[in-house]
Amino acid sequence: MMDWVGNIGLIETHTPQHIILIRLLIAAVLGAMIGFEREMSHGGAGLRTHILIAVAAALFTLLAFEIFHLSEVVGSGRADPIRAVEAVTAGIAFLGAGAIFRLRGNVQGLTTGAGMWLAGALGVASALGYYVVGFTVAIFAVVVLAALRAFAHQIVGREKKGD
Repeated sequence: MMDWVGNIGLIETHTPQHIILIRLLIAAVLGAMIGFEREMSHGGAGLRTHILIAVAAALFTLLAFEIFHLSEVVGSGRADPIRAVEAVTAGIAFLGAGAIFRLRGNVQGLTTGAGMWLAGALGVASALGYYVVGFTVAIFAVVVLAALRAFAHQIVGREKKGD
């Protein structure tokens, strides 16, 4: 029965497959936490975008470490997982920069871009198994995004009324 699996090119992973799936699922949940808040505040990138960014970052990180372990087994030892994490960061920065624009002298989308960047970091944290850190940062981010938005609107609202 298992011969057909080998025949289609499936290779054993260093990290057990069920752990990989759990890490990807946790990345999706953490990305959803940020994305849901952005969706509720009508940010430029919402729930689906943040989930996809977090899961993609987690997958790239998992693949980088699998490649690293495979190169150790093969004996080349030249794979560097940090370079893959840097590439993930650069790709997410590119997406985040695309969310930022100027409109009538105002810069918009900075918070959306920062949320996208954070979703990527949460994906990397999930891929590495840092679940507690990821959940703590995601909760902190939601509090910052939601609570400080309300606080900022109160301060800005008062200043505008005084004009």
